[in-house]
Amino acid sequence: MEGAALTADARFRAPLVVVTVLVLHLAVLSRLRVFGVTPDVMLLLAVAAGLRGGPSAGAAMGFTSGMAVDLFLDTPLGLSALVFTLVGFAMGTVGTGILRAAWWIPVVAAFVASAAGEAFFAVAGYLVGQTEMVTARLALIAPVVGVLNAVLAPPVVRMAGWALVRSPGPRAFVG
Repeated sequence: MEGAALTADARFRAPLVVVTVLVLHLAVLSRLRVFGVTPDVMLLLAVAAGLRGGPSAGAAMGFTSGMAVDLFLDTPLGLSALVFTLVGFAMGTVGTGILRAAWWIPVVAAFVASAAGEAFFAVAGYLVGQTEMVTARLALIAPVVGVLNAVLAPPVVRMAGWALVRSPGPRAFVG
């Protein structure tokens, strides 16, 4: 799937999914708090795109979703985009070929990648002068975001698959 070109539908669907998930993230899910922590569905979107579309799709969706959410954060512009791009690329690299192995693999992958992404975001923020991001509370934030994102993973993975429709290869058939 990695070598196939994006269809015209995908060029329309991917931005639509990013905007839809951003609105859900800001308007609905920001009110869902567990131990004072909210899910990070924009990061989850990068993870899902990596799982469904491979490293390039994960990186592209990670950059797009990261820049979109960066516009609403008090962190340096591009920090989320950098972290989400790297997480999406890593999930695409690791997740190639394992998505269909079992139903629970995307859920576990979302947990691990989301928790690691939150920790990486805090460390990257620390490196650019946001020293308040690395605290003892990070030990609570990362796993809670991981659990919340794991719960939300099945529909977001489906949305990412829908957004990343690829044109079939020369011998592909619809069955």
